[in-house]
Amino acid sequence: MLVDLPPGLDYNEWLASHTLALFDHINLVYGTISEFCTMTGCPDMTGPGLRTYLWFDEKGKKTRVAAPQYIDYVMTFTQRTVSDETIFPTKYANEFPSSFESIVRKILRLLYHVVAHIYHCHFREVALLGLHAHLNCVFAHLTLLNQRFNLIDPKETEILGDLEAALLGDSTSAPSQTLAIQETPTTTTTTTTTTTTT
Repeated sequence: MLVDLPPGLDYNEWLASHTLALFDHINLVYGTISEFCTMTGCPDMTGPGLRTYLWFDEKGKKTRVAAPQYIDYVMTFTQRTVSDETIFPTKYANEFPSSFESIVRKILRLLYHVVAHIYHCHFREVALLGLHAHLNCVFAHLTLLNQRFNLIDPKETEILGDLEAALLGDSTSAPSQTLAIQETPTTTTTTTTTTTTT
């Protein structure tokens, strides 16, 4: 599977590589629709199911901010964190900190909020730009990583549970679907399913 830890590879190194990839892709997708995510159009950072995300500052104070500001905080925090050599070491001799997994958990939780907001408020724009397949792949990657290593609290991920099921389905049924496709190479059927949550 895409996210299974290869034998002999350090767990923290594996988490770091996936975290960096997810950050880059989520930042890229959001960048393409950021002009539609405005202070007036998105006065709160919301997700499906009437979920509102509050920002916690460095002192732990909860603050209600508009979605563009919240996402800017997420991207700035993540960029600063992944660029910090003491947290995400790039040199061979440097060690990961003992708190590395908890830092990754926080980053992935915040990135999940961004993805939830994009699906909830901006999926139409993503689809019009033809980027819905890319967004779905990024979400599937984040979901599979979380399923494999339990990095995000289920209370956070339940809001996109229906989308997760639609995109990933039951892993036990995937081989039979592949087999059915291979058995009928002369028949081509394209089905597009778009799931939006409101």
